[in-house]
Amino acid sequence: MTMDLKGKKIVLGLSGGVACYKAAELCRSLTKEGASVQVVMTDAATHFITAVTMQALSGNTVYTDQWDPRMANNMAHIDLTRDADAILIAPCSADFLRKLAHGACDDLLSTMCVARPRRLPLLVAPAMNVEMWENPATQRNVRQLALDGACIFGPAAGEQACGEVGFGRMLEPEELLEELVASFQPKVLAGKRVLLTAGPTFEAIDPVRGITNLSSGKMGYAIARAAREAGAEVTLVSGPTTLPTPHGVRRIDVKSAAQMYDAVMAAVGGQHVFIGVAAVADWRVTNASDQKMKKQDDGGAPNLQFEQNPDILASVASTTSISGWPYCVGFAAESENLVEYGAVKREKKGIPLLVGNIGHHTFGQDDNTIVLFDDSGHTVLPRADKLTLARQLISEIAKRIEKRSLLK
Repeated sequence: MTMDLKGKKIVLGLSGGVACYKAAELCRSLTKEGASVQVVMTDAATHFITAVTMQALSGNTVYTDQWDPRMANNMAHIDLTRDADAILIAPCSADFLRKLAHGACDDLLSTMCVARPRRLPLLVAPAMNVEMWENPATQRNVRQLALDGACIFGPAAGEQACGEVGFGRMLEPEELLEELVASFQPKVLAGKRVLLTAGPTFEAIDPVRGITNLSSGKMGYAIARAAREAGAEVTLVSGPTTLPTPHGVRRIDVKSAAQMYDAVMAAVGGQHVFIGVAAVADWRVTNASDQKMKKQDDGGAPNLQFEQNPDILASVASTTSISGWPYCVGFAAESENLVEYGAVKREKKGIPLLVGNIGHHTFGQDDNTIVLFDDSGHTVLPRADKLTLARQLISEIAKRIEKRSLLK
C-alpha cells in the first residue's frame, strides 16, 4: 500500500445502477489509500445500496438531499466541493451522463457537479447496458463531457447484469483506484509512446523443464504503470509472471528470450522510449528435447549445448534514428561492484541511461535501491517501494528527453 491518496478529499458520487455494489469496495479502497471520502448519492442510487452502508465504509455523513437540514446554510451543493481534490461519479448512469452533459441541476449530485470550482477535476465512470452505452445520444453526451474537460474512465466490456455482453460495465474498483491515482500524477510523458520489457524469460530444456531466473517482474510492471500515469501510451512485453497488467497498458506475453526479441523488434517502430527491464537469459539450449528427459541409470547428466540469445537492448539501441528515438534505458542486476560494472555496461550497450541494482536484493521484493548511470556519472535513488522508484525514474527519463530535444 503506497498511500497515494493520503490527504486527498474525494467526493464519491453514486447514481442509479447495479454497479453501486462496486462503489462500496471502491470507497473502502480509497480510504485504505489515505483519502477522505465524502459520498453523495442520487435517489436512484439508494434503490441499489443504502446510505447507511456507504456511511459505514466512508466514515462520513452521506448526503442525498439538496435541502438536507444537517447542512447549516442549506448549501450542500457548494460546501461539499470547496475543499475537495476531485469528484468521481461511480457508477455514472446513462441518465446522469445526460445531466452532466447538459448542465442539469435537478438534484444534489447534479447541482454539485455544475457548481464545482473550475479547478476541480470531474471524473466519470460510466455503467449501463451495452445498448444504452452504444446509443447515439449517449455517445454524444460522452463526447460533450470530454470536450468540457471531464475524464471518462471506461467503460469495460464483458458480461452484464442483464445477461447481455458488450461495453458498458463499470471498471473494477482496483482499476478505478489506479485511474484516480493516475489523475493526480504529472503528465510528463503526455503524447509519448513507451515500450518496455519485464519479468524473466524461460529457456526450455524439454517440455517440462527449463532455465529461468528469480525476476518477479514487479519493477517492470511498476514502471509500466508509472509511464501510463505520466500520460504515455505503454506497451509491455512480459515474460512469465502472475502479476496483473497495469490498467490501460497493452501487454504482450512471451516466454523465451527469442520470443521477447521478436515481439520487441516488431513493436519498436514509432516508440519514443524503450526500457529494457526484463531479466533476459544470456543463453538458450540448442539441443532441447522434444520429450521429457528421463533419469539415467548410471547417474549421468544430460549433455546440454548452449548458444547466446540476441541482445535485445543493444539491438534496439542500434535502431535509434537521427531524431534520437527511441531513447533507450537499460537495467543491470549485479551481485557485486555495481558502480564499476554499471558504468562499463552502459558504455558497452551504447545507451544514454542505465539503471543498476543488486540482483539478490531486488528480485521478488517490494522495495529496492537503484543507481542511475549516464554521461555525467551515477546517481543513487534511495530505497523505496518500487512504484515510487518507478515514478522517479519516469520523471528522470522525461527530463532527459526534454533536454535532448532542446539540444537538437
